[in-house]
Amino acid sequence: MKEGHKKGMNAELVWEDLENCCRGEAACAVCQGKSCTIGFAKQCVRDYQREPKKEVPGGVDQVPTMDFKVYDEDRLETAIAHILKECKDCKEDHTENCIINVIRNCYEVGLLGDAHPYEGSALQYLMFLKASFPDKAAHIAELYMN
Repeated sequence: MKEGHKKGMNAELVWEDLENCCRGEAACAVCQGKSCTIGFAKQCVRDYQREPKKEVPGGVDQVPTMDFKVYDEDRLETAIAHILKECKDCKEDHTENCIINVIRNCYEVGLLGDAHPYEGSALQYLMFLKASFPDKAAHIAELYMN
């Protein structure tokens, strides 16, 4: 039996956020695919749509942390708020390679420059953001609460 994400994931919403964040071939000349943080996240969503699984094998280790493209901050903040809503707040059952965590890591690299720890709780994560990135945290928290 396939292991689907227990809450499921709104792949259409996540895809729409990724499309909004993508710089496109107009900005990048040629799509870099999985070498780009957004391209890697898109591949994860495509794989999930074909075969819904909670885990992305080796996903966190594959996030392209050396992608230094400049993305639209508002779009990334919106995407982080949306992906936090997809999280089921698994706390002690959290796994690093959960598809939702991997996609959140991709957004973080684009917005914050690196992936950050996640303890399986959206509230704890928002508190971490408030302490570490207060300018971005307020907007993400507002979007998350609405």
